[in-house]
Amino acid sequence: MKIIIEPPRSDEEDDVIIVRCASPDQRLISMLLAFQNANTELTGYLNDKIVPLNYHDIYYFEANENRVFAYYSSDVYEIKHKLYELEARFVPFDFIRCSKSMIVNMEKIEYLSPLFSGKMEAHLKNGESIVISRQYVHQIKAKLGIGEVE
Repeated sequence: MKIIIEPPRSDEEDDVIIVRCASPDQRLISMLLAFQNANTELTGYLNDKIVPLNYHDIYYFEANENRVFAYYSSDVYEIKHKLYELEARFVPFDFIRCSKSMIVNMEKIEYLSPLFSGKMEAHLKNGESIVISRQYVHQIKAKLGIGEVE
């Protein structure tokens, strides 16, 4: 399948147009519906500031003491959503659960390292490292299309 991306003119909104498709399969239809219905707007709270957040810039979400935070490269914003709500909302955008309390943006992972007990460490592009729980390692590997990491 070939995908062509053209930026819209300044007076146009974004459109997704499928021009030639012999027979759309269920995977393509599901993908398009997920993108069409996705609500990516988030509001972050930092001290006395209320900030609109762009999901592309979020490295990971973390739940801690009944509060949820969005981690940017250097700032941390509180989010007024539950972690499971964010997981459902951002699954089409390469966010994946990596522990009971964390969802990571796969685009922000620089590389992975194996740890003891079947865990892994994800080294992020901002220099941070997060631990991927043993029960979520398989999902991360499947999403990345890799087999067993030695």
